[in-house]
Amino acid sequence: MKKAQDMEKLIQDIFEFIGEDKHREGLLETPKRVIKSWETLFKGYNEDPKEVLGTVFEQGACDEMVVLKEIEFYSMCEHHLLPFFGVVHIGYIPDSKVLGISKLARLTEVFARRLQIQEQMTAQIADTLMEVLAPKGVMVVAEAKHMCMLMRGVEKQNSLMITSAIRGRFKSDAKTREEFMAHIRGRF
Repeated sequence: MKKAQDMEKLIQDIFEFIGEDKHREGLLETPKRVIKSWETLFKGYNEDPKEVLGTVFEQGACDEMVVLKEIEFYSMCEHHLLPFFGVVHIGYIPDSKVLGISKLARLTEVFARRLQIQEQMTAQIADTLMEVLAPKGVMVVAEAKHMCMLMRGVEKQNSLMITSAIRGRFKSDAKTREEFMAHIRGRF
C-alpha cells in the first residue's frame, strides 16, 4: 500500500510541476486512475514471455510457413513515456514444434506492455520464438505510429515506423523473405 501512496504523491508532484492545482476537483482522483491504468499498460513486467506461449505441440517434420499478421498492439515509448501503437506480423517455419496461433498475439502483448522501443520489441518477439520453438526461421515486422513523433518534436502526422527482426532461413533465403512479405501485404 505504501508504494501506491508514494505513486499518488509523485503524480501530484507532476501536477505541480506543470502548473496545475493538485486540489482541483477534476484531479483529485486522477492519481488513483493513473496507477490503475499503468497496471494495465505495464502488465508485461508481471508476465514471463515463455510461459504465455504455453504448450508447444510436436508436429514432426514440417517445412511450411506459419504467418499471423496484423496483431494490434499498444506500447509506451521508454524515451518520452508516450504511446506508440500499430500492428505486428509474425512468420515462422517450424522444425518440429508449433504453437496455438493465439500465443503469437499473447507474446506480442507481453513485450508491448512494457516501457519499450519498437526495435527492441520486434527483436524480443523473434528471439523468444527462436529460443522456445527452435524453428528453421522467424521473421517479425512491426509497423507503428509514435506519439512522440506526432504530438511533439517534429510533429509529423503521417509518419509510420517499420522495424523487422529476421532470423534463420528468413535471413539466409531471399525467397523465404519475399513469401512472408507477400503474405503480410495480402498478395500471396
